Amino acid sequence: MKTNKLTYQRSGVNIKQADKFVNFIKSITKKTNKSVDFKNIGGFGAITEVPNNLKKPQIVTSTDGVGTKIEIANELNKFDTIGIDLVAMCVNDLIVQGAKPHLFLDYISIDKIKLNKLKKIVKGIVKGCELANCSLVGGETAEMPGTYSNGKFDLAGFAVGFVEKKKILINKIKKNDIILAIPSNGLHSNGYSLVRHIIKKQKIKIKNNMFLKKELIKPTKIYVNEILKLNDKNLLNGCANITGGGLKDNLKRIVPKNLCAEIDLNKIKIFEIFKWLKKSKISEKEMLNTFNCGVGFCIIISPNNLKKVYKYFSANYKPYVIGKITNNSRRVKLSGKINWK
Repeated sequence: MKTNKLTYQRSGVNIKQADKFVNFIKSITKKTNKSVDFKNIGGFGAITEVPNNLKKPQIVTSTDGVGTKIEIANELNKFDTIGIDLVAMCVNDLIVQGAKPHLFLDYISIDKIKLNKLKKIVKGIVKGCELANCSLVGGETAEMPGTYSNGKFDLAGFAVGFVEKKKILINKIKKNDIILAIPSNGLHSNGYSLVRHIIKKQKIKIKNNMFLKKELIKPTKIYVNEILKLNDKNLLNGCANITGGGLKDNLKRIVPKNLCAEIDLNKIKIFEIFKWLKKSKISEKEMLNTFNCGVGFCIIISPNNLKKVYKYFSANYKPYVIGKITNNSRRVKLSGKINWK
């Protein structure tokens, strides 16, 4: 017998599917368990302990998303790495302050719950948390028919870290320090609206372009382990996560007044994806303002510590000198030109 009764499911929200997804999350998040009672998953709030090895613990928080890189994931139907990007965008900001990531929460909003798709996204988030050595303690999945068109979704992340008060990376940068670039893993999660505009303008089908198919979905590098080891050994005077705004805007945020980060652009090692973008009639200024251009993270150290720093990095992410700290009120000065060939 047919019924005309209105239900939440008829409006487009499937609570039973949501419950199945929560149960999946409960099982998979055990991989990131440190100090979490996993009865918290699916509850109203997550409870975790403050690390007891810190005398004066300071809380550092960060929230971020992955922007329109989501559209690339949708086009390629590849969802197992976008969660790594989400974690990376948050925890790479925490470590700039010297904080060790402790917990992570995610927010997924989607037109309709599709378990296979969401499971892949969450597996990526769990992988990111494992790489960052932090716990996924909970989050929210919102089924929002009418807000998102078919297949569309968005992600947001929230991370909490702790740092000993004396280990906070602030006001330690001084004249004659050197600036090192740590290579990125490609585009990371910035500039994708411009990338997609170029792809649309050139009528490129990325599914059929092996180079772009590989490059555009590469997950953001998580720098947690290397940076925390350096800070633990007192080898860092400052660092910057190179995201939107590029080198200039992000270094500007950490250089003290009356000092200047002088960057020699000739020294930057460019990857093929950035060379490809530059050929699309993008000016060098726009490239530097929009993309990391191969520099995913910067660290500022004493010249005497250079050899000590090198040993904490693998070959693919070996840092190299791109500048120094001088007396100047400009905060950041870019000189030279990148070799785009």
